[in-house]
Amino acid sequence: MPYILWIKIKMERNRDIYKVTLVGGIVNVVLLIFKFVAGIVGHSAAMIADAIHSFSDFVTDIIVLVFIHISEKPQDKSHDYGHGKYETLATTLIGAVLLAVAIGIIYSGAMKITIWASGEQLKAPGLLALWAALVSIIMKEGVYHYSMVKARQLNSQAVEANAWHHRSDALSSIGTAVGIGGAIFLGQRWSVLDPVASIIVGAFIVKVALSLLRSGIGDLMEQSLPDAVEEEILRLASTIPGVVKPHDLRTRRIGNHYAIELHILVDGDITLRKAHDKASEVEDLLINRYGEGTHIVVHVEPE
Repeated sequence: MPYILWIKIKMERNRDIYKVTLVGGIVNVVLLIFKFVAGIVGHSAAMIADAIHSFSDFVTDIIVLVFIHISEKPQDKSHDYGHGKYETLATTLIGAVLLAVAIGIIYSGAMKITIWASGEQLKAPGLLALWAALVSIIMKEGVYHYSMVKARQLNSQAVEANAWHHRSDALSSIGTAVGIGGAIFLGQRWSVLDPVASIIVGAFIVKVALSLLRSGIGDLMEQSLPDAVEEEILRLASTIPGVVKPHDLRTRRIGNHYAIELHILVDGDITLRKAHDKASEVEDLLINRYGEGTHIVVHVEPE
């Protein structure tokens, strides 16, 4: 693929990522304001916790926009492998933000339950808080599906991480709706369901946060690609006529691209040019399979 065409494709990808992130950001701002108002007016700890979660969504949208812009920069003198790791760093930061938010939500809910257990009555939440939770479920689930489709089309870790962040907000709103609804319709003595719901929300967020952190930290620590991908790489290399026993495979991710290094055996009596051509065939095959930005090193050995 010509370099100019590749740059054009990267720029189009960049614009698409900005677009999907902006859509999510607008939804987050609308819900953020609505939830805070509903939580304060409706006296709902669970809704305020949900509002804080939406605020963390907004923060992560900003992180994605900033880091995607950096990650799409081409390689330069100080970054021989490009800037793709910045996208992985964004994924890791999103996970860290989510985990911090979850811990705060769980702590706040536990304190409310402690107050209730000591005999103090908690204010029952109002219907406005329940409506806010229901609206949040619908809107965030819609943004999740939209973002996930785009993440797969664009092969973007950061957009996928942000999609799961939207899904976690939808799930937290389900728990919030159940807790608020129970506190409203079951009577005053069940008002404790509101902070209980906030703790359930926090547990959902912890699960998503740990998943994102494992993925992001794994890539930052040069974790190998999945076994299925590595097996496919070796199989593809073996399909080139004259290439024998691909081995010593090393893989990792650089942002949304793969980095692949492997050794191949060729006939020891062929010319250096022909051996080089065989290595180039392997490179071209893997680039066609995994994308133009794939970093590939093929070491040729005599059979």
